[in-house]
Amino acid sequence: MYREPRSHEFYLLAIFFTVFVLFLYGPLSAVLILSFQGPNGGLTFPLNGVSLRWFANLFETQAVGDFGGSFRRSAMLGMMVMLVTVIVSLLAGLAFRRKFIGATALFYLAVASLVVPSIIVSLGIGVLFNQLGLQPAWYSSGFGAHLTWTLPFGVLIMFAVFNRFSPAYEEAARDLGATSWQTFRHVVLPMIAPSLIGVGLFGFTLSYDEFARTLMTAGSFNTLPLEIYGMTTNVTTPVLYALGTVTTVFSFLVIAGTLGLIVHLNRRRAKS
Repeated sequence: MYREPRSHEFYLLAIFFTVFVLFLYGPLSAVLILSFQGPNGGLTFPLNGVSLRWFANLFETQAVGDFGGSFRRSAMLGMMVMLVTVIVSLLAGLAFRRKFIGATALFYLAVASLVVPSIIVSLGIGVLFNQLGLQPAWYSSGFGAHLTWTLPFGVLIMFAVFNRFSPAYEEAARDLGATSWQTFRHVVLPMIAPSLIGVGLFGFTLSYDEFARTLMTAGSFNTLPLEIYGMTTNVTTPVLYALGTVTTVFSFLVIAGTLGLIVHLNRRRAKS
């Protein structure tokens, strides 16, 4: 039976939520504000004027750091990981709808990497590549390391999606004469499309922000998280904060665009 929350419970929840939001966005707000330091400003408060100097500095030749290159590598790696995560997660979800020998063992094997410390995975892949005489690189060993992080999440999401998916829709389509491919293309895929987009967003953002599994596998060229970490030891201007602001805004834009696409698909499906 539903019970109205008591006043003290409501206030406790409100206080907890407020503290959580401050803890989550407080440091981010500080970085955002300090990125607008004046030309003679430093890395700490107070602000010494307000300017866009450090954002412009991102596009200039730097004594340290490769902002553009590291961003392109992270974006490309994220897209590669996203594509493979969506395809493999979809195929795994479809495969596990049917019972087969070894399904349970295969499931636990697929998600086992989630319980292994990320730095151990990175170290193991890096050592393996060196033992095989291969040069670690962000597009090979780094790509594989990221998939060990994103694929289990994608598979788990698709398992949940297909567990709620009623086979009655497919049976109705087949009764109307649709082939297996037509049933999948025109019935199953449109219904699970928002979930697939969510899996893609998950894969991209997890890869784009990943540090530990990239540390030993990126090779000679840094991804953006590695570049930012390296900058914390040798950059003494607010350009570091400007880079943090730009990358954060980019992440929010990706999330907003993805959510907008999901809303559009849901509305389109509702009209059809």
